[in-house]
Amino acid sequence: MPKVSFVGYKQQYHNLKNEIDRAMQSVLERGDLILRRDTDEFEKNLAEFVGAKYAIGLNSGTDALFFSLVASGIGKGDEVITASHTFVASISAIVQAGATPVLVDVKEDFLADVDKIEKLITDKTKAIIPVYLNGRMCDMEKLASIAKRYDVVIIEDAAQALGAKYKFHSQGKNSKSKWKIAGSIGLTGCFSFYPAKILGCFGDGGAITTNDFGVYEKVKLLRDHGQKTKTEILFYGWNSRLDNLQAAVLNVKVKYLGQWIERRRKIAKMYAMGLGDVKEIILPPAPDLDEVHYDVFQNYVLRAEKRDELFSFLKNQQVETLIKDPVPTHWQKGLSLSHFKLPFTEKLAKEVISLPMYPELQDSEISYVIECVSKFYKKYKNNGRLSFPI
Repeated sequence: MPKVSFVGYKQQYHNLKNEIDRAMQSVLERGDLILRRDTDEFEKNLAEFVGAKYAIGLNSGTDALFFSLVASGIGKGDEVITASHTFVASISAIVQAGATPVLVDVKEDFLADVDKIEKLITDKTKAIIPVYLNGRMCDMEKLASIAKRYDVVIIEDAAQALGAKYKFHSQGKNSKSKWKIAGSIGLTGCFSFYPAKILGCFGDGGAITTNDFGVYEKVKLLRDHGQKTKTEILFYGWNSRLDNLQAAVLNVKVKYLGQWIERRRKIAKMYAMGLGDVKEIILPPAPDLDEVHYDVFQNYVLRAEKRDELFSFLKNQQVETLIKDPVPTHWQKGLSLSHFKLPFTEKLAKEVISLPMYPELQDSEISYVIECVSKFYKKYKNNGRLSFPI
């Protein structure tokens, strides 16, 4: 077993074991398995947390993206702009809806370069999917302005950013700057409750948040085969219901979401302080580094020189890390996206590595990870240092 694991599934379960076991037992004893009160309760909890009028539980974040596009009327002949530096689901949902993905490069914080998006908009563009990677939101004030100017829908891929915020500047003499939370800005916000997420269940799960009643009603039908009632079917749909047992688990965990986010931010500060002097790595922005981002640190991702060697060294030191997407998504041969030229995305694929990041991490474990990363680069200090042209 690793000295420091990459995720804390077991630790979190043992911390909440009594509550979770009681919640699951209650569901089973009641026989409430599909679309019952636990799902209704979780949808209300999620909508309240995000600050949206409605939430609809689904079986995955992927379906949240897909149903958002379908409910928006987006399909064949339409274009949707998103990033390549993301999990493939952000792109595959566009393709499955029948539309064409248009990929934009990212910038230093791994998020879509909003300044490049406007140049990609055509008469066929119907939506933009900003991906809030690693728990940080894009420049949503600028993106919202662009979307409004061109009458384009925003669908927020907030799968990694539950609880993240972006501060919109004041507009007018008497107005004040206002924090807006991920999932409350676009037509929909799309969330995943995959076990490793900030709020994770014990399998697959997802949800949409929205302030649009029409979208809310449409997605509720889409997730349940288009059934309005057991005897009335309005159109063909899918089977994508959030399992009631998983909803019960999420209702337990959501009570701790605020403190878990604060713990993640504290861990990020510890990493920033401990690794800030290591010249061979580029750290993510530290918490409270600027006045417009409130990051939740779903992941803690570095850009690292000698990345692959660092990965091997940490593995030997019993520290689990993750190299996600060493091949850029648009370079995957089976996806037919290689015509996009995204130089910074392609560069990041060679450099990024994720360190352990979850609330149950102990301070001693964090210190050990910092020690190991520092030790690795000290080992190579006499071998010359590569540079990071930005």
